[in-house]
Amino acid sequence: MSVQRIRSSLRSPLHALVFLTAVLAGAGSAQAQPADAAYAQGKVLFLSAVPACAVCHTLKDANTEGAIGPVLDELKPDAARVAQALRNGLGSMPSYRATLTDAQIAALARYVSKASGGAP
Repeated sequence: MSVQRIRSSLRSPLHALVFLTAVLAGAGSAQAQPADAAYAQGKVLFLSAVPACAVCHTLKDANTEGAIGPVLDELKPDAARVAQALRNGLGSMPSYRATLTDAQIAALARYVSKASGGAP
């Protein structure tokens, strides 16, 4: 889209507000993250599941610096890998099968994979 076309579309205050809102929504991170309910629920679970993923894992999007588990921003796991680790445990990581529903595991796996830059 050309600069001139953007300028002409911003002459209306409503269009300018919509444009500014869209720009600011993506300004918080290098990657624009999906604004869906599962993603949001996954972020909440990352910070609040018992034990919280944030205690062990570093994930920039969640502003966490865990010292035990791998740095998820470097690992970039896909959602299937995260879901499998959540269901079965991995190394010193416990299984969450008894404490999280399948839907919660899916939401948490989606969040970690998308926030870390892994495949959905």
